[in-house]
Amino acid sequence: MPELPEVETTRRRIGPLLVGRRIERVETTAASYFFLTPPAELKRALEGRRIESLDRVGKYLVAGLEDGSRLLLHLGMTGQLFSSAATSVRLLSATVRASLAPEEQRRFEPDLHTHLRLRLDGGGPQVYFRDVRKFGKVQWLAPGERNARLDRLGTDALALGGAELFAACRKRKAAIKALLLDQSIAAGVGNIYADEALFVAGVRPARAAGRITRRECDAIVLGLQRVLLRSIETGGSSISDYVSPDGSDGGYQDERKVYGLTGEPCRVCGEPIKRRIVAQRSTHYCARCQR
Repeated sequence: MPELPEVETTRRRIGPLLVGRRIERVETTAASYFFLTPPAELKRALEGRRIESLDRVGKYLVAGLEDGSRLLLHLGMTGQLFSSAATSVRLLSATVRASLAPEEQRRFEPDLHTHLRLRLDGGGPQVYFRDVRKFGKVQWLAPGERNARLDRLGTDALALGGAELFAACRKRKAAIKALLLDQSIAAGVGNIYADEALFVAGVRPARAAGRITRRECDAIVLGLQRVLLRSIETGGSSISDYVSPDGSDGGYQDERKVYGLTGEPCRVCGEPIKRRIVAQRSTHYCARCQR
């Protein structure tokens, strides 16, 4: 699932194609749970409107329109937001992808999973939102309209402080990883970066949050922000479906210390990386480096 770094990378790279441009035409697939706003209403609300801004709120992208309304985009688990000029095997079906070598990448042609297409004024590439599993979401918000999804979000993970995390941990029996995944506490954090941050901090993911010290909370926040910023710098993690708007892969997957590396030697101590389920998620850690 795209997490804060992937969404922030998407915002930075898709923004120049959207901000300051007017939406000339909206094309969609049929109504489905992907559309929180029905396609027909979405077309009426968006066509002819200029996009004034594009912000990231946790794992959400929020486009501000000239009339004060907003377009909410969430990539879900397999969502891809990209330029029509992008080329990547990750934009192809699994069958086609398996038959092509990376050097055989070709320009993407919209398929049945390309649920939203935005044609912008002035020509140039269109913007596509593709999602094979439809866990992504698109919603139009009228001027001044509140949104429960956004209202539930806590402090952005890049702005979180150790004292704030420590306060959230008090008297909590839940695992510290569960708290990091709680979007009302640290908006934007997901499975990859929770595991990586806890490794950097030297804290085991399953430890009860109430037993985490203030110093450890400081270390967790420092580790979290370190891995998030480094992932943004490298363009995010392309482990499965994620691809940046220009079609390029991220690079942080090559720098992971524990996530998805079960059985491989820890880069610090050589102990095999362990895997267990914590907060209903596959969790990876080093039993020697993390206490």
